[in-house]
Amino acid sequence: MLEYAINAKICNFTTSQQNMKDLFDKIKENRGELGRYSKEAHGYFTFPKLEGEIGSRMVFRGKERLVWSLNNYLGLANHPEVRKADKEAAEKYGLALPMGARMMSGNSNLHEQFEKELAEFVSKQDAILVNFGYQAMVSAIDALVDRHDVIVYDAEAHACIVDGVRLHVGKRFAYLHNDMQSLEKMLERATKIVNETGGAILVITEGVFGMRGDLGKLKEIIGLKKKYTFRLFVDDAHGIGIEGKNGRGTGEEQGCQDGIDIYFGTFAKSFAMIGGFIASDEQIIDFLRYNMRSQIYAKSMPMPLVIGGLKRLEMMRTHPELREKVWAITRALQGGLKKAGFDIGDTESCVTPVYMKGSVPEATNIVIELREKYNIFCSIVVYPVIPKGMMILRLIPTAVHSLEDVKYTIECFSKVKAKLEKGEFKSEKIAAVN
Repeated sequence: MLEYAINAKICNFTTSQQNMKDLFDKIKENRGELGRYSKEAHGYFTFPKLEGEIGSRMVFRGKERLVWSLNNYLGLANHPEVRKADKEAAEKYGLALPMGARMMSGNSNLHEQFEKELAEFVSKQDAILVNFGYQAMVSAIDALVDRHDVIVYDAEAHACIVDGVRLHVGKRFAYLHNDMQSLEKMLERATKIVNETGGAILVITEGVFGMRGDLGKLKEIIGLKKKYTFRLFVDDAHGIGIEGKNGRGTGEEQGCQDGIDIYFGTFAKSFAMIGGFIASDEQIIDFLRYNMRSQIYAKSMPMPLVIGGLKRLEMMRTHPELREKVWAITRALQGGLKKAGFDIGDTESCVTPVYMKGSVPEATNIVIELREKYNIFCSIVVYPVIPKGMMILRLIPTAVHSLEDVKYTIECFSKVKAKLEKGEFKSEKIAAVN
């Protein structure tokens, strides 16, 4: 009997081994929706190399192109005052100081000053600097909620929010994009659960949705606090520095900044650097300082970035003409595209998506046409990011673009659209570029 049992175990183990796969073989068999195009796309459609000074014109594959794909909204990346501050800070401190995590050995008066000024800028009690926006969003969500809590989030929230939500071991519900009826249904479900668990509800959305360009319905969401008990966490990566009379973000634009409980801003867009911050009530920020694993166990933000960030924030406060310029370019671009018959969706921000119907191969042929014939470089979005049969040519206007750039781009887009409608870009596979 014992021998039979041992033989049975050996047999089962052998069978399970036959079903096993080597991890590398599994990956090689399925590269993912985008990864399967890597051989043809790499270096041109994906991971392109833009060279030279950051601006409206940069070099791509040895030729100067008109660039519409950088989030350098205010043109601060190469502003003389900003470059001077960056250079002087790098010469004085290098990139190593402070050496260590903030909690252990990486704090400084300048870090604290930057946090204080950021909090004041977005009308919150306190703020915490974070090294990388994506990491910080994931880590902040993880720190803020426990298994008794429920997260309710917009279905089209950025990947960093989605990844943070995935870490949550409690219940989570997505509501239809900017749909307040759907949000209410999810809040009703969440309320029933937390009444049983003794937990709380966190609602997460964006100020500006980076793909569509529409604004989160922050004021309407905050209005639901009259019926439901929850806290609101807003990712305003594309809003900080741009939205609102003073560039203080989408909450200022909609007149509801006080109703945002936790405010997240990145430095990767309007600030034209790296990192970000979270602002909220003093006790909440203090909690995050001692509980956000991505910051507790990571090196402190280098001094040149802190000093450079302070300079950029000063520029946002004292140079409103930069914000006025980017909005003038945005209005000209979006108005001109609409007049020319292009579908730019429901954008309410500087983000300008140009929607067209077509396959992935057609999209790649259009990109080649724009880059090689017209020297226009813009980002392209295809399936699986958006539904099959659609493409988005995504334009980001900045303060360093001109009205001549706008006029030329619309003329070129019109020529490309005409060829697309005639079927001249049809192809069975994505184009290969030498």
